Amino acid sequence: MTEPLLSVQDLSVAFRQGERDTLAVDRISFDIRAGETVALVGESGSGKSVSALSILKLLPYPTAHHPSGRVLFKGKDLIAADENEMRKVRGDDIAMVFQEPMTSLNPLHTIERQVGEILKLHRGMSDRDARARTLELLDLVGIRDAESRLGAYPHQLSGGQRQRVMIAMALANEPDLFIADEPTTALDVTVQAQILKLLAELKSRLGMAMLFITHDLGIVRKVADRVCVMLQGKIVEQGTVEEVFGHPQHPYTQRLLAAEPKGRGNPVPTDAPVVVDAGPIKVWFPIKRGFFRKTVGHVKAVDGVSVRIRKGETVGVVGESGSGKTTLGLAILRLVASEGPVVFLGKRIDGLRANEIRPMRKNLQVVFQDPYGSLSPRMSVAEIVEEGLLVQDKGLSYGERRNVVARALHDVGLDPATMDRYPHEFSGGQRQRIAIARAMALEPEFIMLDEPTSALDMSVQAQIVELLRDLQKRRNLAYMFISHDLKVVRALANHVVVMQNGQIVEEGSAESIFAEPKTEYTRALFAAAFNLETVGAGAVRQ
Repeated sequence: MTEPLLSVQDLSVAFRQGERDTLAVDRISFDIRAGETVALVGESGSGKSVSALSILKLLPYPTAHHPSGRVLFKGKDLIAADENEMRKVRGDDIAMVFQEPMTSLNPLHTIERQVGEILKLHRGMSDRDARARTLELLDLVGIRDAESRLGAYPHQLSGGQRQRVMIAMALANEPDLFIADEPTTALDVTVQAQILKLLAELKSRLGMAMLFITHDLGIVRKVADRVCVMLQGKIVEQGTVEEVFGHPQHPYTQRLLAAEPKGRGNPVPTDAPVVVDAGPIKVWFPIKRGFFRKTVGHVKAVDGVSVRIRKGETVGVVGESGSGKTTLGLAILRLVASEGPVVFLGKRIDGLRANEIRPMRKNLQVVFQDPYGSLSPRMSVAEIVEEGLLVQDKGLSYGERRNVVARALHDVGLDPATMDRYPHEFSGGQRQRIAIARAMALEPEFIMLDEPTSALDMSVQAQIVELLRDLQKRRNLAYMFISHDLKVVRALANHVVVMQNGQIVEEGSAESIFAEPKTEYTRALFAAAFNLETVGAGAVRQ
């Protein structure tokens, strides 16, 4: 057999804190050959990303160090390479895409400048050639109307579009090894399928090898040749996809393969009162051009959408990035300006001023997608959870607030004794539980859940789904559940709304939508989510 392109040999990674070393990666070994895809699989904290960052020496040295091991790339030990040598390797020979594109892209630079910078630095391209190649790359990764996006800043793109830009940047110099750290976590299922297909085509055309880090075993089946399963810094099992998925040997691998959100949404009485009755809602953002910033058109983010949610009911809103899902939720919560009636508990709230709606926010809560970004790193868990109480329940004493926080943490499955710790001391799943506790502390009637499980491991996703279902049952909550993960939607929702380009293309009971999707768009979503060629009657029913 040919020599491997990359050979990780007996690699350990430790982080020094004062006099103490904490071992994050413990003597792992694996090879990647030219044109091969190796998947590194495991839950948060297993050491996957640290292992990948070690290859490019992107860890915070000297706090991080390597008690043992080598990383051989084309026979050269990268661990022993100096910074000048590593600069030549990064982005040219080995490229990496990270999980969260908003923190990876520079918020002050346009998309054209950020992609073009790589081409100019590594290829010496002129501005004109870099612009042409940037357009080609953006088109390659499926960004519609790429030319109009060149002058955009990261905050003006959806999460999925930002991740596509990151992938375009990584592929700009056609690297020999592509490291993808959860690159499709933030993407909808159809885009995810397109990106995976794109990477497979590029890998085949360029002979590119790939190290694919993920917690989604469904993706591993589609993209990988071999799999390494990590647990607590060690590789506990590795082999071909057929071997690991067909005959898993380690109990942890068996547990991972069995982890998937199960069950169905809580039943809702037919006479359950309506909590939210919104629509038709319009949210149009003006497009302004020229010296006088004249309005030349509108982005129709939400265009005549109506939603009704009853007590104890979960309405799932699905669709691709940019379809208007989150904007619809923000309009209902009165966090973006919109046209059209929004009725909450029988009262219209769309015309209320900020000070008039503030007392009602106790009953209108939200849980965001990213538990890393939605929790302040400077506040303790107790301060985060009690923040709403300080505004909505000013009469509570310090001790009473602590009791409410303790009860909320207990309800979401966290030890109340941890309330004086900070977010960085918790795992991703625990942080999302803290975000849910913050919403629950005010005992709301309605919660908008905006992709609350997309950044979590499969086993943690299943736990959060169970938690949300249990809390809903005990408190008779109304949920608006926004997601691109149709497996999670199927496990939670009673009613499903499918959105495309700001409009509803299909809606109905979860049972009917999943059993017999009517539109081509919905069928394409389901085919991508459930790895099906076609979707017909009963195709996705379990």
